[in-house]
Amino acid sequence: MRPTLLRAVGAIALVAALVIGLGPATAAKPKRYHIALIEVTAAAGLPAETADVLPAVTAEWTKVLASHPQAATLDGAPDPKVAAKPFKKWLTKKKIAGAYRMNVEITSYEEILEDKDSSLNQEKRLVVRLGLRTFGETIPDRVMAFAAEGSATIKVDVGKKLRPADRSFAIKAAVEGAVADAMAASLTKLSLPPPKPPKKR
Repeated sequence: MRPTLLRAVGAIALVAALVIGLGPATAAKPKRYHIALIEVTAAAGLPAETADVLPAVTAEWTKVLASHPQAATLDGAPDPKVAAKPFKKWLTKKKIAGAYRMNVEITSYEEILEDKDSSLNQEKRLVVRLGLRTFGETIPDRVMAFAAEGSATIKVDVGKKLRPADRSFAIKAAVEGAVADAMAASLTKLSLPPPKPPKKR
C-alpha cells in the first residue's frame, strides 16, 4: 500500500497560487535563461543520510533544467570561451535573457521517524526536511548573478514499520518540492533589475 503523503511545503503550492492569481491582462511572457548545473554538494556537518539524497537532487535538477518552460539550450551557440562577444550577440538574437553556471548546495537535511499517535497501535510518521541553496554566475564572464534558497518538508504515514519504499517515496517528494522551490526563487532573482551602480563621490 502506498504511504500517505500529508504535506509538502515548497514551490509547488506557490507556483499554483501565482498561476491562479495571474489574470490574462497582467500575464507577461516569461524570460528564458540557460542554466547549466555544474555540481551539487552537501554542507559540512549534515547527517550521513544526506549521501542518499545527493544523487536524487542532482537527477531532479537535471530533469527540471531540461524541461522547465523558461529553460533554454545553447544548441548552435558560439563557444563562449573563445568568442564571448559573438556568444552574447547570439543570446540576444535567440531572445535568451542570460546564460549561467549554477552550483547547488544541500544546506540542511533531516529524517525523523515519529509516533503518529501513541493511542493508534504505535503507527509511525516519517518527516523529511530538505534545504537547498543555489549559486549562479554568468557565462562567459563568471560574474555572480544570483543566489537563492528552496526547501520542502514532507510528512508521510508509514504504518508500524518504516519500509525502504516508504523512505524512498518521502525523499523523492522532498527533493521535488525543494528543487521546485529553489528553481522558482532563482528565476525570481534573475527577473529582478540589476542593482544601480554606486554614485561616484
